[in-house]
This record gives sequence, C-alpha cells and structure tokens, in this order.
Amino acid sequence: MWAWFYHSSKLPRAYRRWISSAAAVDPRLIEALQRCRKGEIMYGKDNGQAPLLQSMCSDYGWPADWGDPAKAVPFPCEMVHMGRGPSCEYHALWRFLRSFKWSMATYLPVNVLIIARRRNLKAVRATFTNAARSSAFLSAFITLFYYGVCLARTRAGPHVLGRDARARQRIDGGVCVGAGCFLCGWSILVEKPGRTTDLALFVAPRALATLLPRRYPLQRQWAETLAFALSTAVVFTYAREKPASVRGVFGKVLRMVLEA
Repeated sequence: MWAWFYHSSKLPRAYRRWISSAAAVDPRLIEALQRCRKGEIMYGKDNGQAPLLQSMCSDYGWPADWGDPAKAVPFPCEMVHMGRGPSCEYHALWRFLRSFKWSMATYLPVNVLIIARRRNLKAVRATFTNAARSSAFLSAFITLFYYGVCLARTRAGPHVLGRDARARQRIDGGVCVGAGCFLCGWSILVEKPGRTTDLALFVAPRALATLLPRRYPLQRQWAETLAFALSTAVVFTYAREKPASVRGVFGKVLRMVLEA
C-alpha cells in the first residue's frame, strides 16, 4: 500500500488499477498527500498549492478555505471521507459495506464458475461462505487502511505528535499513510489460516518488485526467462502430481485445465 500511494509506477499496471478500483479514492487526495510528503504543500504557507484541493471543495460543496493549506491546518478529515460526513467511524462503516459489495462481485463469479459443473448443495454453500469470508478480508483491509489514516490525522496522531503546523505537516507527510499501512495488514486474521500462505505468495513478489528493477538489460534477460520456466515447471508438476499442494482459485482452475 505504501508503494501504491507513493511509488505506484513500481507496481504492475494491472495490479495498480485493481488497487485503485478497490480503494475508490479521489486522486486529488492522493496527490495532496504526496505533495505534503515532497514539501510542495506546506501548512500555514501560501505557496500556490490551494487550487488542487479547492477544486475538490467545489465539486463536493465544501468551503473553499478547506482546500487552502495556508488557512486549513490541516485540511479536514471530512475531505478524506469524500462526502460521507465528518465522522471517521461512519466513514469506516460505509467503506466496509461498499468494499464488501465490490469484493463479492469480484470473488463470487469466479468461485461459482469453478463449481458450475457440480450439482452439490454442500459445495455451493461452501463457495458462498468462502467468497463472503474473502470479501470480508478485503473489506477489512480497505476499511482499516482508511481508518488508520483517520486515526493518525484526527483521533490519535495530534495527541501524540502535536497540533501545530509542523506536526500536522509530519502527519500528512507520511505518518497517516504509514498508520493505514500498518493497520490494514491485520485484516489477514479474518481469512482462513490456509489462505494466508496463498496471499503471502501473491503479495510478496509484487512487494519485491518495488525494490528490484522492472526491466533487466538484454544480456541478463536469459536469467529471468530461466527463472520463469523453472517456476512454471514446478507449479505444473505439483498441480499434476500433488494437486492439494496448489491451493486457492488458481489451483482449482489449473487442475480443471490439466484434467480437460
């Protein structure tokens, strides 16, 4: 999440779009917090950055002063809530419900497609349960991220770091996003223990990709090709010989392909 917020170009394009769709946040908010981190937006100073958030104020019907960093120190948390009122807790609840609906629309069709050839009531019930649990995990992830931002900006951060312009600059310059990143990871406790490994293997390569170059020189691409070929061979071998070792939706789809 830290990479998506501050270094999104380092993430795969499709993965970046998927996170943006799930987050459903106004890009001007992200831009504002990025500028706070870069020092382009400075609370208590008029350095020509007001138009960014003032355009958002105009769209949502808020006072224009909310978007002026020289007057609003910091900009109200209600702007983070994107029109859902001043309550951080109400916004968190709304985020959870919205994300759950979005997640079910993502997870359920895939799981239903897998069991479409079966006429087993128990399998159907398990499919809906698994989809609901995975949706709850993703909803909790998104909700905890946003609430972590709110905790740092409004509920707890000012009591610890202070309320002056310098402290507010520090909070919006990275502390609030860091708090959201820390909290959202705990949503993994909602998932089944067996799924944690699958999720770790899904996320870890993308996290490492933010630290490693996206493209290698031509003289080194043979190593990347070799690693991909060996990895694919291992996965297909286990899917064929020990199907239970390849878990998750990918494992189910792969087994269907190999059995066809």
